[in-house]
Amino acid sequence: MIQGYKVWNQHTTRKMGMRTIGEREIFTFLEMKNNYYEILEATAERFPDKTAFCDNWNREYTYRQFLRLVDRLAGYLENIGVKRGSHVGLLLHNSIEFCAAFYAICKAGAVTVPFPSKYREPELRALIEKADLSFLLCSETFEEWIRRYDGKGIRIVYSRNEEHEMGFSYLKLPESLSGGSKGTLTDEAVLMFTSGTTSASKGVVLKNYNIIHAAMIYHRICGITPEDKTIIPVPIYHITGLIALLGLFVYAGGTIYLYRRYDARRILKCISQNHITFMHGSPTVFGLLMDCQKEFPELPSVRTLLCGSSYMPVEKMKRLHKWMPGMKLMTVFGMTETASPGTLFPYDAPTSIYPSSAGKPIPGMDLKIVDENGAELPAGQIGSVMVRGANITEYYYKQSSPLITEDGWLDTGDMGYANEDDYIFFVDRKKDMINRGGEKIWCTDVEEELMSIEGIEDAAVVGIPSEKYGEAAAAVVVLDSNAAMDQEEIRKKLRKKMAGYKIPEKILFLSQIPKTPGMKVDKQYIRTMFR
Repeated sequence: MIQGYKVWNQHTTRKMGMRTIGEREIFTFLEMKNNYYEILEATAERFPDKTAFCDNWNREYTYRQFLRLVDRLAGYLENIGVKRGSHVGLLLHNSIEFCAAFYAICKAGAVTVPFPSKYREPELRALIEKADLSFLLCSETFEEWIRRYDGKGIRIVYSRNEEHEMGFSYLKLPESLSGGSKGTLTDEAVLMFTSGTTSASKGVVLKNYNIIHAAMIYHRICGITPEDKTIIPVPIYHITGLIALLGLFVYAGGTIYLYRRYDARRILKCISQNHITFMHGSPTVFGLLMDCQKEFPELPSVRTLLCGSSYMPVEKMKRLHKWMPGMKLMTVFGMTETASPGTLFPYDAPTSIYPSSAGKPIPGMDLKIVDENGAELPAGQIGSVMVRGANITEYYYKQSSPLITEDGWLDTGDMGYANEDDYIFFVDRKKDMINRGGEKIWCTDVEEELMSIEGIEDAAVVGIPSEKYGEAAAAVVVLDSNAAMDQEEIRKKLRKKMAGYKIPEKILFLSQIPKTPGMKVDKQYIRTMFR
């Protein structure tokens, strides 16, 4: 077992120690606010006139203005019956309305249930029916879908006319005093549904201490200051957007730019003009930015990038680093169940001796690698990755799961190994591992080799049925605009790099790799392309 607090230096773990929160004894910060609203209060007191947000239409909000907006919205929610423990849904875009609603719900001690604004109506309906909502704050763009719930046990509040004013302004929000938040460290704060099919998605319950520990750890390791500026280039309703960007930057007193939709050119223009210093995104997010590199050859303000959600090939990281040589690229592994951070690379990954590692377990989290019988494995051996600690969910909503053991260990669903220096390497999701006649194939290994071939811009590998072997590897690739290769030429290049059984039996050439609404590689859909 690797204990996170032992693999970081004393500077990183200062003012941290063991304490009991609820029924858990955890390593965490000795001083913590009770909820995110109290964090906002403290930041607004320190930096009242500093710009907190710049919205999609370039309207700026200082921390003083944002706190007042949150207080007024919290007063309105209280007047319509929101109370401690109420489930309040958010179906809002990356917007000041989402941010204000989240902090207002935190003040009330209620539970925020964020819904994906990219989903279609049947997908949303399935999640709403799971969530036991009493209230739903919703953009008017979804009114046609959501109207059916009005008067059926869910109070709906619409955000309107966002292009011309703050979307809740028409409600004539009451004047309300600051302070008086009701949420405690052990109260449930967020109910977030995992990605995947709506029928299989699980409701992850995160308490205040989980999400506060997560934001404070990001702040401590990444060194975010009040002078830092960021864009939220991922959906704000995802754990990365909610905790690793919104929560982190409000804690630090930094400035956040909110764009309603992902637009690579607009984001790059914002980085250039507003001197953005920090971004946290997925390989897809950064890949789309790299497509526009020629238009923005220099971005000197960027000092730190965090890359997570899925594996980023080393070759791609090096290309990104070459574009922005003054920045530090830190890889991160996390999931909804870990309140975002799980492992973090302590310095610049692509220039390190372990560029393919996801870093070390964060302080406050333990990690172990186990075999199929649950026995712990030594360094270098691949097994199931298990985690427990201050940032880990205690349970799923209305669902018992073998993924969480009685003593608090969470099975991440990932396969990986640790090296002698306590760096963690993820090799694949268990469900994505390919078993070819008894030989295991890790998709990330094959993807790494494909990406190292000159002329291949992007690639994804999946398992497909095989009459002879039961399962075999198949790949989809995107070629550079100037490249010309066929399947056999790619296989020939791979034969020089890897064992024959790992080489994809089928290769499809695409203009882009299919993605989920969350901008992850959609391997489930890719498998259907080979049927």
